Amino acid sequence: MIEILQCLKKHGQRLDSEIATEIGMPLATVRQRLVGLAASRAVIMCNLTRFENGKRVEAWQCRVSGYIPPVAPGRKPKA
Repeated sequence: MIEILQCLKKHGQRLDSEIATEIGMPLATVRQRLVGLAASRAVIMCNLTRFENGKRVEAWQCRVSGYIPPVAPGRKPKA
């Protein structure tokens, strides 16, 4: 579970399939661990439906609870 939390802190918000690819773990295992993290309220998840090349793709979008990634460097918009 620590690898999943580190991945989410590094990237901010990721899909379950992206997490599985990055840490080299099967998608089913990642989903089981995400359910456990969501139950302990360490992670916030929502269901996501995408259409890629006309094909329906179901995924979970996850981020660490209460974590806000730092602002990207560069020019800031004027107030």
